[in-house]
Amino acid sequence: MRARLAPAVAAIALGTLLLPGTAHASPSPAVAVVDVGAHDSAAGTALVSGYGESGARLRVDAGRSSSARWLEIAYQVQQTGYWCGPAATRIALSARTAPPSQADLAAQLGTTQAGTDHVGQVTRVLNARLGGGWYETKEMPNDPPTQAQRDLLWHDIVFDIDRNYPLVANIVAPPGNQPPGYPPGQTIYHYFTVFGYDAVDRTVLIADPASFGGNQIYWLSFDQLATLIPPKGYSA
Repeated sequence: MRARLAPAVAAIALGTLLLPGTAHASPSPAVAVVDVGAHDSAAGTALVSGYGESGARLRVDAGRSSSARWLEIAYQVQQTGYWCGPAATRIALSARTAPPSQADLAAQLGTTQAGTDHVGQVTRVLNARLGGGWYETKEMPNDPPTQAQRDLLWHDIVFDIDRNYPLVANIVAPPGNQPPGYPPGQTIYHYFTVFGYDAVDRTVLIADPASFGGNQIYWLSFDQLATLIPPKGYSA
């Protein structure tokens, strides 16, 4: 079954990611709303396509089925080529609070033009913003991951999302093992947000701030996610 997109999505003009400081004469874009209630959770299925304009806002409504659950989030494309960490952190925060700007989060994360150095910085900022110390940094140094690491990752996904906490994953995507739309001839070092799962299909719902190939919200197999995280880690 195909995903249903609310009418607001069709009203948004498709655009390209603008560089910081680029003038944009259009008024502030409306909030597009995506309903994944009728979803195709096959791995690699993009629920939103071509939504790449910097500053545009997209909300995914929360929902569940007999085997799946996903959280309400506010999605944004990353506003620079190296702000995937701030953008993924912002998406995770949006499930629980009004998130700050990507620029504010970049400053708090210590993000430079080389990116966000370690997922532990994401963990620190998530806890500082939300309080309570929910998030922990989970390292996955083994490539391929051990069965214990895979089991912990799946447990963390289900446990956290059931309690309204998205995860932020630091991934390494080499040629031959990449999410949909990624540049096939490059190894991509990246952050994205995990905000849903389907226990029957063993898939996870990704909010990807890079918008590679126009893929922003998509399902990914859990098995592939588990191979993308090593030797990095995730916040859960």
